[in-house]
Amino acid sequence: MMGLGLGDPPADYGSIMAVGLFVALMCICIIVGHLLEENRWMNESTTALLLGLGAGTVILFASSGKNSRLMVFSEDLFFIYLLPPIIFNAGFQVKKKQFFRNFMTITLFAVVGTLISFSIISLGAMGLISRLNIGSLELGDYLALGAIFSATDSVCTLQVLNQDETPFLYSLVFGEGVVNDATSVVLFNAIQNFDLGNFSSLKFLQFIGNFLYLFGASTFLGVASGLLSAYVIKKLYFGRHSTDREVAIMMLMAYLSYMLAELLDLSGILTVFFCGIVMSHYTWHNVTESSRVTTKHAFATLSFISETFLFLYVGMDALDIEKWKIVSETYSPMKSIGLSSIIVALVLVARAAFVFPLSYLSNLTKTTPGEKISIRQQVIIWWAGLMRGAVSIALAYNKFAKSGHTQLPSNAIMITSTIIIVLFSTIVFGLLTKPLIRLLIPARHLTREVSALSEPSSPKSFLEQLPGNGPETDLENAVSIRRPTSLRMLLASPTRSVHHYWRKFDNAFMRPVFGGRGFVPFVPGSPTESSVPLLAHGSEN
Repeated sequence: MMGLGLGDPPADYGSIMAVGLFVALMCICIIVGHLLEENRWMNESTTALLLGLGAGTVILFASSGKNSRLMVFSEDLFFIYLLPPIIFNAGFQVKKKQFFRNFMTITLFAVVGTLISFSIISLGAMGLISRLNIGSLELGDYLALGAIFSATDSVCTLQVLNQDETPFLYSLVFGEGVVNDATSVVLFNAIQNFDLGNFSSLKFLQFIGNFLYLFGASTFLGVASGLLSAYVIKKLYFGRHSTDREVAIMMLMAYLSYMLAELLDLSGILTVFFCGIVMSHYTWHNVTESSRVTTKHAFATLSFISETFLFLYVGMDALDIEKWKIVSETYSPMKSIGLSSIIVALVLVARAAFVFPLSYLSNLTKTTPGEKISIRQQVIIWWAGLMRGAVSIALAYNKFAKSGHTQLPSNAIMITSTIIIVLFSTIVFGLLTKPLIRLLIPARHLTREVSALSEPSSPKSFLEQLPGNGPETDLENAVSIRRPTSLRMLLASPTRSVHHYWRKFDNAFMRPVFGGRGFVPFVPGSPTESSVPLLAHGSEN
């Protein structure tokens, strides 16, 4: 009976201390990131990574070289809890018109480009890494390396590029990053399940078919989940009784889409991204004004906390003494440096091998100079996609470790090399990205790009919307009043664009069923009563 006293410890103090220290580190990271907001070199991802390294060093010395981590790196923690809010918020906040205007180019970079990058890195690894004699690596290991290092770090890209300053570049680099992560994960899983010992042309075609099925099915599931949430909220209109229920159902249905994709062995990244886009287009307009404010900030906050946690996590895990001890006892330092250098060189070459040729092909389909990717923009796209992050680390752990641990020297050096490359690319390439953008696109051109390419706001800045003439307001005409150059571009191009026909279809069939701008249910005395006229006429992406 005495064992049930209120004074007894409710849980393991070690776990409580670890979580408490991690939360304290996240608070410090947010404060330092705020103080360095205007710094031309630093960004929050780099700050969190460096703080994680510093904290790991302190723990390493405090434990007399026995441990450097508060928690063991877990793929489940990354893929199930940290990644979904980051990707969903990216889809929810993205400027849809800019994203879909460049969708073919984004798909070209993210799918074809990733396959080119995968092929070059895999072939280069087979030709160069095999000469280092680091152990018995099979064909599947080299192909896995190609998939691991083809995955760019879209999280770091989000923090380096600015959607308002460089909307065109942001939509290309970020859109490519999200679809690229999905492509790399699908490719990695396909390789893991593929029987390389029984290869044939029929099996290869089956592999391509499965690959395309995963993409199509994942996208369809994301769109369907977003439309279901819009329909449910529009029909039931939870806001007339409780805005908490509206916010809760939006969050839970967004997360459910990701979990359904994982349960069905689809790409959760693609599913939750397109679910976010559809929710911002329909569901977000079906809730009360207070719920709009809440969801906008809630999704952004969850994403921000996940990003900060992620980089701290990676920085701290980088100093895991177990793997480094195995590597140092088996290999010379020069061999570790040589392996990492080869992979970095392959990443640089593979990225350039598809960015510049595919940009040239994309430019051939553009009719106006303003739509083409200039050589300076191509350099920025190439450079911004060189960063590798937690997706690469998670895939490396999946391939070369079990439950975060490994005893094989060849597996250990692959994990440590992945960590070195992630740290190097995030810190070095990440630090130089901002100055590179300022160098290649001076401030006066940034301002011009904002005026020429910016569009009506997404949920990210809906409070800045201006009233139009009605739900059917043509945004291009409204914006072109302020931008004569856009009017000339409009006159020089066909007025019956894909966007025009989509708007007609959307207004005639989709919005009456699923809601959205102009179809918000009106309840007298509800929190939205005073603001319905403004929001009903607001701009749309």
